[in-house]
Amino acid sequence: MRRTLQAWLGVAAILAGGAPVRASTFDHSGFDSLLRAHVVDGMVDYDAFARSAGFRSYLDSLAEADLSGLDGAERLALWINAYNAYTIQLVVEHQERDSIRNINKTLFLKLKGPWKEELARVAGEVYHLDAIEHDVIRKRFDEPRIHFALVCAAMGCPPLRSEAYTGARLEEQLQDQSVRFLLETPARNRVDVANRVVYGSMIYVSYYREDFGGSDEKIGEYLAGFYPDGPEKQLLLSGDFELRETEYDWTLNSQEKARELARGR
Repeated sequence: MRRTLQAWLGVAAILAGGAPVRASTFDHSGFDSLLRAHVVDGMVDYDAFARSAGFRSYLDSLAEADLSGLDGAERLALWINAYNAYTIQLVVEHQERDSIRNINKTLFLKLKGPWKEELARVAGEVYHLDAIEHDVIRKRFDEPRIHFALVCAAMGCPPLRSEAYTGARLEEQLQDQSVRFLLETPARNRVDVANRVVYGSMIYVSYYREDFGGSDEKIGEYLAGFYPDGPEKQLLLSGDFELRETEYDWTLNSQEKARELARGR
């Protein structure tokens, strides 16, 4: 059964007399403004982020964050934003404009790669991107939809939203993000009813399939939760289909690359 954040959105504690405690929030408005200005249809203007003093200020605010007063939804929103912001920062620092996989790449030795570089400072600690995703988010939050919200700077990733995640809107944002990725990116995700084939992103077909139930049947059941009633949903619920992964495009999710693709280059 698909789980949501409802458990996290409940009351954290109850005062004497039954009055609920109001959880504190973290201010993501600076990041939100940058995303609205410099992300279009999921494509990022990395040069604009590189020039932005406001972006550096937001990263500084993450480094100084106090998580102790935040409820579960606020914490998860912060960690998702931190992952996405520091992914942008990683690309900016290395001035990479082709693929994130070129960062810390070597032909002969297996080094740390882009996701093991310790550049992310959050709440007084230093993390690499893998630690944020696997050691923090996946371990502490039972929420598969985070895989549609964490954006690894590639065309094959879910699209980066033109807004920051917030605790108050997290349920709505995760649901919308999942629908956008699963139902509106047919090159990566589609259901071929006639041939009984489900084409899916490597995110849930191979990389993190255990987070979506593990088996093809469970993955189909999970995906069906985002589809309206109809033959596609019925096929997913039946379990009687072949699950095939689509190719993962590691081209940088930049506006420059999107323009090149539009010109047929």
